[in-house]
Amino acid sequence: MSGLVIRNLHAGIDGKEILKGVNLIVPQGEIHAIMGPNGTGKSTLAYVLMGHPAYEVTGGEVIFKDINVLELEPDQRSRLGMFLAFQYPVAIPGVTVANFLRTALNSRRKAQNPADKGIPIPEFRRLLKEKMELLRMDTSFAGRYLNDGFSGGEKKRVEILQMAVLQPQFAVLDETDSGLDIDALRVVSEGVNALRNPDLGVLVITHYQRILNYIHPDVVHVMVDGQIAETGGPDLALHLEEHGYDWVREKMETAAS
Repeated sequence: MSGLVIRNLHAGIDGKEILKGVNLIVPQGEIHAIMGPNGTGKSTLAYVLMGHPAYEVTGGEVIFKDINVLELEPDQRSRLGMFLAFQYPVAIPGVTVANFLRTALNSRRKAQNPADKGIPIPEFRRLLKEKMELLRMDTSFAGRYLNDGFSGGEKKRVEILQMAVLQPQFAVLDETDSGLDIDALRVVSEGVNALRNPDLGVLVITHYQRILNYIHPDVVHVMVDGQIAETGGPDLALHLEEHGYDWVREKMETAAS
């Protein structure tokens, strides 16, 4: 099937196992949400999917476009069409948003066609303007240094702008709602919704249901103790908001006994 398939994924850091057999399928064209308590492995899953070198994979596979991406370097995964929006985007003083995006886009184009000489500057300017208008961003952002002096909401909007320009087929949003007030959350969510299309699969990682008021998932998964413990429709997020996660743990313990 088209999309991302995770089979029995085990991974950890510094000798500690965190992911303990994750099984998950995110078809292209769908938005899936992963919720769960702190320390259960949600962000670890995001980092492992994109190849963070600090994490060691000890078992399983991640299939995207018929390739086990665990065998690829992070830049290769990106050029294949995967994308990660960081929970804490870093600042890069001296590099403008526009130059950063043009360099990233040219790298992807060259990987697809070694003879590609890069997107012409006028064409790139039109593309960037189009995407910024789609996301309702002030064009002055393009000339600012990447995330340098940006507010939390501005950083997250630039992450979504990167997604718009690079046009991945699979995107992970790692706690994009972290640190955002309601207005910023709504603006960022509207940006994600504007990019939704049949070729894009999205995995939204979050602690809280509130972002799902704006980004409506097709499926909600609950991660507990490094595993997907429960899967359901959007109403599952509302149930978790009201009842917490203890009932999921109890269900797992009952099944294991």
